[in-house]
Amino acid sequence: MSKKLLSALFAAGFAVMMSSASFAADETLAEFHVEMGGCESCHANEEPSADGAYEFEQCQSCHGSLAEMDDTHKAHDGALMCADCHAPHEAKVGVKPTCDTCHDDGRTAK
Repeated sequence: MSKKLLSALFAAGFAVMMSSASFAADETLAEFHVEMGGCESCHANEEPSADGAYEFEQCQSCHGSLAEMDDTHKAHDGALMCADCHAPHEAKVGVKPTCDTCHDDGRTAK
């Protein structure tokens, strides 16, 4: 294929991805995940677990463990669960928490 055709296909795909991403940005993480299988995509019997462990396992089954992710996530392995930073019923899709969300000592992600 020619470079122009490949570039046009890439640009079209990127435009579609961005338009759907901007639509999803108005949704909470929970609303986004419900579209993939209802409340049971995160909760057993559509009810939150008492300690959040079941939901944490559900996150990891799709997204991988904290130890497998970037350095920011690795630093929290064994100390936090996904929902500690990514509050699924409040956080919007695409909004990433920053270090100063919890830490007030000026640290930043690597």
